[in-house]
Amino acid sequence: MIQDDSEKRRAVEEAMDWLLQLKADPDCPQTLREHGEWLARTETNRSAWRAALTTWEALGEVKPRHADLWPARPTPALPRRSRRMWATGAAFALAAALLLVLAAPALMIWLQADFRTGTGESRVVTLADGSAVNLSADSAIDVDLTPQGRHVRLLSGQAFFDVAHDGRRPFTVDAGNAKVVVLGTAFDVALDDAATTVQLARGVVGISGEGAARGVAEMAPGDMATVDGETGLITHATVPLEEIGAWRNGLLFVNDVTVDSVVARLRRYHPAWISVPDRALGRQRVTGLYDLRDPDRALAALVQPLGGKVRSVSAYARIVTRF
Repeated sequence: MIQDDSEKRRAVEEAMDWLLQLKADPDCPQTLREHGEWLARTETNRSAWRAALTTWEALGEVKPRHADLWPARPTPALPRRSRRMWATGAAFALAAALLLVLAAPALMIWLQADFRTGTGESRVVTLADGSAVNLSADSAIDVDLTPQGRHVRLLSGQAFFDVAHDGRRPFTVDAGNAKVVVLGTAFDVALDDAATTVQLARGVVGISGEGAARGVAEMAPGDMATVDGETGLITHATVPLEEIGAWRNGLLFVNDVTVDSVVARLRRYHPAWISVPDRALGRQRVTGLYDLRDPDRALAALVQPLGGKVRSVSAYARIVTRF
């Protein structure tokens, strides 16, 4: 069931990407050809495409030209009233299914979280032990403080931890497949689909990765450790102390990460859907400092040096393509 849900989610996201591509450049032969190949690949893709078209129209948007490249399977003729009722019911069902697939992960996080923030919102939370957690935009944590230990799980997004010292109770942060253990220190943790990144501002922490290639490392101030989301392998780098947690002042510093990873962070500050359908562009690695107070400008600064262009499809959608 988990695999089925993941496959449906992937297909829905890809369908929305294709909608944005076709709307941005409806007569591109390569786009039309590749979209047709994607449709022909699986029934899941075709179902997601039909659901995406229905939802797109339900939101009041005009379908891009050539959108009906793979129409729904023919159905027996029905009386006009029955056809109208069936079409209305099907539209609502498909729209609801699409929204459910997209919203399910966020709903699960919402149910588990003790503290969370919305898009573009940041928040400082003081825990019962005196530790302070600064939550970035669209982030969530689950907190469990007991006499034996202090445990926080970063469910999504990014957080800066300033941990109150308690020699009897270690403070543990789980984020994806990474675990950070401290007694009293300050550090930043960022979680995305590809990896977990930890940057240490003060004190000493131990970090471990779980998976096929486990690793355990001790970090000192100025160290940055990235734990691969699949293998658990830890890679190391250094970062200027003043840039750790820079997002608290509206700045995002990244070091040798993918464009997809940066876009995932910018989405937390932007009300629009941001899509990078070009997989080669999304895998490009970048290092830079971006202004979170102007996410459109940050997005342009991210992709333009790599030959990318940000297209504003509507107030609610941005698509990044090659020039």
